[in-house]
Amino acid sequence: MFNNHHYSHTFCVALFFLLLSLIPRSTSLRFIGLTYSAPTTTPSPPPETISAALSTLKVNSLRLEDPDPTVIRTFLYTNVSLFLTVPNYLVPTMASNRSSTLRWLYTHVVPFYPRARITTISVGNAFLDSYPQSASALLPAITNLHLSLRDLGIRKITVSTSFSFVTAISTPFPPSSAQFQEPPGINLIGPLLQFLRDTNSSFLINVYPYNLYRLKSEIPLGIALFQEHPFNFRDDLVTGVRYRNLFDMMIDAVVSAMAVAGYESIPIVVTETGWPSSSTAANEVEANLGYAEIYLKGLVKHLRSGIGTPLLKDGVKEVYVYEMFDKKEGTTPSSRSWGVLYPNGTTKYRIDFSSSKSNYLLEGSWINLALRIDTDDVDSYRYRYWIFSVLSRLMSAMTQNLMVSESLD
Repeated sequence: MFNNHHYSHTFCVALFFLLLSLIPRSTSLRFIGLTYSAPTTTPSPPPETISAALSTLKVNSLRLEDPDPTVIRTFLYTNVSLFLTVPNYLVPTMASNRSSTLRWLYTHVVPFYPRARITTISVGNAFLDSYPQSASALLPAITNLHLSLRDLGIRKITVSTSFSFVTAISTPFPPSSAQFQEPPGINLIGPLLQFLRDTNSSFLINVYPYNLYRLKSEIPLGIALFQEHPFNFRDDLVTGVRYRNLFDMMIDAVVSAMAVAGYESIPIVVTETGWPSSSTAANEVEANLGYAEIYLKGLVKHLRSGIGTPLLKDGVKEVYVYEMFDKKEGTTPSSRSWGVLYPNGTTKYRIDFSSSKSNYLLEGSWINLALRIDTDDVDSYRYRYWIFSVLSRLMSAMTQNLMVSESLD
């Protein structure tokens, strides 16, 4: 026969685990954003269309190539973070002329910041691919932009530049053998990585498993598409690491290259990734709507898991999917469609791109919804303190209850 003390003890234990389950489990969030680049042969969509598209796709981060001030203005007083890109053709001028750097900032940043959440500026995008003869201008342009921001009293916008994986990384397989490819006759990578570390900035890289899959015939399609299959893996025999998707292999190649250079602690941001839903090239049969959806769903699922990569346990800092809209001007023999939306703004895929999911043991229950806490919010620590205070008192009460029960027995 159970006595009242037993029931009291059971209730206390149940309440203890209930409160324990309400404490948020912190997760390593992967911010998923989209890239927007204006079409070149057709009118750009109204800025409100871009804002509405972000809302539909549940995305709060937008990367703007050759940013339009009217688009930036649209995101004043919103929770959308903006990543701006200085066009490649302006980089040599910025390197030699600080006044041109300030002009660009007075057009694209000063009128809006901090009312617009501008977080990062990339000086060029895969600049070395487009202007290899001007490689020596890249670091001076980055430095000038950084110093100009400081002169304006702006210290929370980081400055970097993005690279293309296939031209920046040599010998990507296995990842442990990867190193950076330096521009001929230019000592760029080491000083750039030093700058990034000194300014708490990130290394920016465009990662396209589709492009590498096409370059390397030995790569299975399933690994490129995040397909979970017992035989979908490749082993790095040097490190003993097993890889089950190409995205992780490419990221770890970057990690290895930075480690070789002595800068393995710099955060990594994937500035472009995606899979084409179509191509005008007859030999690109893998560029289709079905594979594109499989890749994007696999990418989002992988990033949401918080697992990271074998060599980068915390994973990449941010990932930007290329790109928001398909462009109508795809008429060249090798044109591809990368957009997650059609040119008119209608959706291609059924994908929720939102990047954060709080983990609770009682996910979905009414009490959990009532106490849902943002672990990145300062006020959440007050709730945590309250919960732990309750737990402490409850544990004390349970101990006293057990002592009373034992004395009565």
